Amino acid sequence: MRKFLLTLPVIALVSGCIDSPEPPRRKPSRTANRPARQPDANVRQCLSKLGGQQAVFTPVEDRHYGSACSTVGTVKLAALNTDNATVSLSGLGPVTCSMATPFAAWVRYGVDRAAQQILGSRVIKVETFGSYSCRNVAGTNRRSGHATANAIDVSGFVLGDGRRITVLDDWNGGTSAERRFLRVVHDSACKRFGTTLGPGYNAAHANHLHLEADGADFCR
Repeated sequence: MRKFLLTLPVIALVSGCIDSPEPPRRKPSRTANRPARQPDANVRQCLSKLGGQQAVFTPVEDRHYGSACSTVGTVKLAALNTDNATVSLSGLGPVTCSMATPFAAWVRYGVDRAAQQILGSRVIKVETFGSYSCRNVAGTNRRSGHATANAIDVSGFVLGDGRRITVLDDWNGGTSAERRFLRVVHDSACKRFGTTLGPGYNAAHANHLHLEADGADFCR
């Protein structure tokens, strides 16, 4: 009588589990390995100038949001250094380097020195309503300078002696020295920015100074 040998398939057991094929490996993401785009020559030169002004800042990656809104060639300003003190900033988002450089000079020479001469105290903080905002100029279909982070709205100043001076409360309601200070810093801004708008322009600017590096010649 012939005997037949029954051969069964062998199942490999590893550590008590059935061996299974390796899961497919993910391909490395090209986006993750893509180096950050370097700023162009004009922006690099501007960043160098801003550093020479002893501003404390971080470059921000370029972003396009559509609808003519973007933050290209921008920085995040953390603080500004004046003659021998540091001025903090509040409410400020990304701002173009070409706007940040005249802003740093204005705070140092047009604001801090005016505060010392007129009010007898240094400025330790500049308060703002921000920089980038994807919006139009009020009442028009034209994009605001804020839509490209090329404008800053300044609302007030804090002094070393504890006083807080705001455009809303002190442009007309402050002491004679405070009113003079606000008008001096406004006039100084007109010399550094293409567009400077304050309470004398319209009701929409009753609580801030709009500063914009747009190459215009418009001071109100």
